[in-house]
Amino acid sequence: MNNPSLSPDTSGDLQFDAVIIGGGIAGLWTLDRLRTSGYNAILLTDRPLGDGQTLASQGMIHGGIKYTLSGALNKASETIADMPDYWERCLAGQGDVDLGDTNTLSDHFYMWSNSTMGKLTGFFASRAVRGRVDKVAANERPALLQNPGFKGSLYRLVDRVLDVPSLLANLATNNHGRLFQLSNIINRLDKDADNNAYLTLDNGTKLQARRWILCAGKGNAGLLTALACTEPAMQLRPLQQLIVRHRYPYPFYGHCLGADKTPRLTISTHPSASDETVWYLGGSLAEKGASMSASELINAGRQELAELFPWLDFSEAAFSTLPVERAEPRQKDFARPDNAFAEPACGVSNVLVGWPTKLTLAPNLANQILAQLPPPEARNHDLAALTQQLSVPDIAPLPWEAKRD
Repeated sequence: MNNPSLSPDTSGDLQFDAVIIGGGIAGLWTLDRLRTSGYNAILLTDRPLGDGQTLASQGMIHGGIKYTLSGALNKASETIADMPDYWERCLAGQGDVDLGDTNTLSDHFYMWSNSTMGKLTGFFASRAVRGRVDKVAANERPALLQNPGFKGSLYRLVDRVLDVPSLLANLATNNHGRLFQLSNIINRLDKDADNNAYLTLDNGTKLQARRWILCAGKGNAGLLTALACTEPAMQLRPLQQLIVRHRYPYPFYGHCLGADKTPRLTISTHPSASDETVWYLGGSLAEKGASMSASELINAGRQELAELFPWLDFSEAAFSTLPVERAEPRQKDFARPDNAFAEPACGVSNVLVGWPTKLTLAPNLANQILAQLPPPEARNHDLAALTQQLSVPDIAPLPWEAKRD
């Protein structure tokens, strides 16, 4: 890759070590790491922070146990095994990124089954997963599962659940003054004669960077097209999540095991502007729901809840759906990537493209990007010129709040 010079500019153009495009967890975490590593970096987004895949996530910082439902460790589970400890250090203000102002919804996640767990019982008791999963005694069950109707097995995982809006607010505060909202980013991108990307503002000012870093999720595809790049290619993994608003005082975070190698149902509980309890349902239900109509998925969700919690009545609950497209680097046979991804774009000299593939792996993505950057030249700009032209992005509302009439 070429390293465009950051020699003094007399034309009024602005030059940075790095410009990140994308205001989700990937872009914000990467900006934080670059800024604290001495890079003169800014972030551009054409949408509110977190809008899209970040706020559509369930906020889980998991250690991969849900990938071991075949009864064995694998590459996917081990790639992510260290993530809970990494995030814990950050949440304590002692890690690579200071997340001391991020709220936790739950410090653990449950895994349960209404039937025999077969070989998984032995596997969960083995030394291989010691410290990552513990059996829960009957007198320690959460309120939701204390009903006599619950006859299954219950385990506690070290997976933490974060309040994603507070995570976004924490990162936005950390990087105050370096976040900018700009419309129509795709049509502003271009390449110069040396195949270096740049972006033009409304007043003709050019933003130039030694590295442009694309962290826009599924928006990366359009950005690459604007730069006439075909690689790296992207794949989309569709889901249709289910949102359930009800009156039961049961905050719960757990995976229900079924016959598949992915959880039958994943439940997380999230804040609401009303006094309702909001359950957000994922797992196999959401994967199968991608091919269903909204009404079909709602009917399937009602049936699942009736089977799993027959002691509860959801007839008065309000159900809605949320289609989600998870963006990933293209894999052979549409396989799930095991790790975050960051590679140079083909056909342009100064662009990196990244997908974290899941919220938990945002730190891995930033580490990969940092490893591919030249040393910072530490030329700090007075950002007043950008501040006068561009607004500061707000944090997007949670999907279930945005969908309310």
